[in-house]
Amino acid sequence: MQIKIAIVEDDAGICEELQHVLAQAPDLTCVCVCRKADAALRRLPDIAPDVILMDIQLPDGSGIECTSQLKRLLPGTHILMFTVQDDTDQILKALEAGASGYLLKDTAQAEILAAIRDVQNHGAPMSRDVARRLVASFHRPVCESDATLTPREREILVLLGDGLLYKEIAERLAIKIDTVSSHLKSIYRKLHVRSRTEAVMKCVR
Repeated sequence: MQIKIAIVEDDAGICEELQHVLAQAPDLTCVCVCRKADAALRRLPDIAPDVILMDIQLPDGSGIECTSQLKRLLPGTHILMFTVQDDTDQILKALEAGASGYLLKDTAQAEILAAIRDVQNHGAPMSRDVARRLVASFHRPVCESDATLTPREREILVLLGDGLLYKEIAERLAIKIDTVSSHLKSIYRKLHVRSRTEAVMKCVR
């Protein structure tokens, strides 16, 4: 089954480049390109893409506000920010608005494709620089609920915030992927969250 992608981006060159990248992947298809927030809000609810690549700076408004409105209209659609904006405040606002991931525009093509597949599988991909910014803002006891986490869970949560995939965490800690998954379920339960993004955001604050 193909993953349907919509692009919300005002730069024609970037739109063309993204369409070219998507065309190289047999499991991905671009179903819509919108150059403004208003067009996205009018067209995308009927198209119902699986994943939206969303810029933050649009000619007629903020991509973050557009994300918030689209998530209310399309709760099952995953929105992946694709932007040059890398300050912590913008990242947090985008995630709070409902974005499931955050990529910078200098992300390699192969990583963009991997991020789309990851977010469609309920992951929360972030460019490593973005993840590092989030981690840098909470290099203290991991979060307010830190006392309830085991040392291993705290270690995994930091690696999670650093943008590592489950496989990379397993390799870093020399444990099985199933063990990582088990620890993450425990972390989510203790922090009362349902996703990687929520866990990282809660601990950043």
